[in-house]
Amino acid sequence: MNLKNLLPIIGILIGGLDFTGLKVQVGTATITYGNFIQNVVDFLIVAACIFSMLKSLAHFKKTTNGQLDQEEPKKDDTVVLLEEIRDLLKASRVDK
Repeated sequence: MNLKNLLPIIGILIGGLDFTGLKVQVGTATITYGNFIQNVVDFLIVAACIFSMLKSLAHFKKTTNGQLDQEEPKKDDTVVLLEEIRDLLKASRVDK
């Protein structure tokens, strides 16, 4: 489904705004500024939809990450002791 099919449906939902018929007659020339206004309105509608989708997706991702980032399992005492020994050995090598 492309925007040409989607935007008339949105237009019906918001009250059938249609600016394409607006024009100004200057002598023999006709300036149709309604198409520009309609494109701006369509852009704002699409931008608002995309913004709300991204906002809800970010909120969903934030809540999902909060559930996944649970507390890390506690290390065993022997592992902690071995890591301290390793760090001390590294520090003594650097000092020499």
